Amino acid sequence: MTDLSSPNILRIDASGRHDGSASRALGDHLVAQLKAKHPGASVAARDLAPGVPFVDADWIGANFTPAEARTDEQSAKLAVSDALIEEIETADILAIDTPIYNFGPPAVLKAWIDMVARAGKTFRYTENGPVGLLEGKKAYIAIASGGTEVGSDIDFLSGYLRHFLGFIGISDVELFAADQMMMRGADRIDHAKAEIEAAI
Repeated sequence: MTDLSSPNILRIDASGRHDGSASRALGDHLVAQLKAKHPGASVAARDLAPGVPFVDADWIGANFTPAEARTDEQSAKLAVSDALIEEIETADILAIDTPIYNFGPPAVLKAWIDMVARAGKTFRYTENGPVGLLEGKKAYIAIASGGTEVGSDIDFLSGYLRHFLGFIGISDVELFAADQMMMRGADRIDHAKAEIEAAI
């Protein structure tokens, strides 16, 4: 956990909904608790709902072209990726709130991951395997689901997101879940909020 008195917090919202979104409600509570703990904190927000570009052939070509040799078109192709990476580099704390869609991440969250995972920028290859370059940060993940139990064999989001964050160097991760709300009731949100309060 960062020991800065005024950390930079990056909030990432992945739900396609705004009104009535359980994951966004958890994100609101998470950020409020972080700001209460760190009154001098600054908060930057990245809402993924409007969309994130997908990796395509032109993006791959631009990414594998040395920076000094890229055309203006190639640099423009990587502009969103560069901006998303800069947001993480600037942040001390990541606060990610997301639903589970069909057992896994929303497409926009997967697209964000694909934009952020870049060799030489957020990780590097070594003879002993890849090494993350974004160490020293803390991440909180708030997950909401209607039917998927977080941590179960059909949850393909939480473990994947933890692994990805570790892959880019962020290994200090805490997770909160309001899961199976269609079966266990909306009070799962209150339960997750209480866990957030206890942890922060």
